[in-house]
Formats: sequence, structure tokens, C-alpha cells
Amino acid sequence: MEQKTARLTVLIDPDKKRAFETLCAEQDVTPSQVVRRLIRDYLAAHGVDFGAGDTGAPKAN
Repeated sequence: MEQKTARLTVLIDPDKKRAFETLCAEQDVTPSQVVRRLIRDYLAAHGVDFGAGDTGAPKAN
């Protein structure tokens, strides 16, 4: 798990937020855990190396 954190503000429709929070609770995970997993998977799917201390920017070849 990441050692340092930064805030990411996302605007979302209230009905989607409520449904997302309900589903997360049913699956015994926090919304933050799910969002962090989605971000990690998205970066990995696009070949972005995001090791500790990395800025998350794609590596130059």
C-alpha cells in the first residue's frame, strides 16, 4: 500500500455515488480502496510504471 497520500476530488452524480457506496459496503471495501485499485489497474493497462516515489508519468524510451 502507498505510504503517502494525496487527495483526488471527483465530481459524480449523487445517485451513482450512493449506488457505488452501497455496493462497496456490500463487498466490505471502502470507496477509496476501489478507486485506488481502479487507478492502479488503469495505469498498468497503459504501461505506466508507478513505483514508489515515481511521478506516474510514462517512462521515456
